[in-house]
Amino acid sequence: MITRPLRIVIPGGSGQVGRMLAAALSQRGHHITVLTRGPFAAPWRTVHWDGLNPGPWVDEIDGTDVVINLAGRSVNCRYTNRHRCEIYDSRVVTTRLLGEAIACLAHPPRLWLNASTATIYRHTLDRAMDEVTGEIGGGEADANSTWDFSVRVARDWEAAFFESVAPFTRKVALRSAITLSPEPGNAFAILSNLVRLGLGGTQGSGRQFVSWIHELDFARAVEFLIHRDDIDGPVNLASPNPVPNRSFMRSLREAWNRPNGVPAPRPILELASWLLRTESELVLKSRRVIPGRLLTAGFRFLHAEWPEAAEDLVREWRARDR
Repeated sequence: MITRPLRIVIPGGSGQVGRMLAAALSQRGHHITVLTRGPFAAPWRTVHWDGLNPGPWVDEIDGTDVVINLAGRSVNCRYTNRHRCEIYDSRVVTTRLLGEAIACLAHPPRLWLNASTATIYRHTLDRAMDEVTGEIGGGEADANSTWDFSVRVARDWEAAFFESVAPFTRKVALRSAITLSPEPGNAFAILSNLVRLGLGGTQGSGRQFVSWIHELDFARAVEFLIHRDDIDGPVNLASPNPVPNRSFMRSLREAWNRPNGVPAPRPILELASWLLRTESELVLKSRRVIPGRLLTAGFRFLHAEWPEAAEDLVREWRARDR
């Protein structure tokens, strides 16, 4: 077990998950540096990079203990050709760039955690997907063909990561489910707004599974992996209890004390997605992911059940509104 403060560099750490993780690790006494494309005020060190080219930022990872790459354009958009290129390059090209930089370092990091996504698994209603038996998606007969883009990005993203030459660096791909936190503008905020407006009913058929993770467990899982030198390769970061959308939305309504919500059948969701300039895949694809490797390694979730997690997130939201 490592007890000393660590030097941790987080490329792409200026987003919601990055800010949360940097704060959690900083509070644990670690020295945090965030690589960011734009101006970003934070209580930890920030360094500019563009995610596409080498630069002075390379010196920041030479001799550091851990690199946690969270870079990636938001997928909450319409998948136009331009946005597809941005989504792809900000993940795959950026990961290759980091690999090339690490390969040239005199003192490479001992650990490289790289973001990935639970979306890499196939659309599934029949069984849960862990890291060993889970089936990679793409071309499912019961899935929208446009969803193949997301799977291709995930596969190429992980390929760029694991193919990089880093013999002295342990590598872990974080196949994360949707990370929920009581912050404005994120998925939890959007769903909560629908609930409070009376629109938080079942979405689509309601049978599709929602895989999720509470922000506290995300941060705790990352720190757990930092200290477990025996774990490498893909790791699912998700609650052990994914739930069907119907149950997910019902528990969120109960947490907000809103007993009713207008359902949104698939045609309505497709229209709403078009109007809101986003993709219905974010709601309709069934992600039934379980964290097999974390559970086997002895990780214990603080928020394993969605009804309790929803109540906690709503409680935190209301406390921040006071």
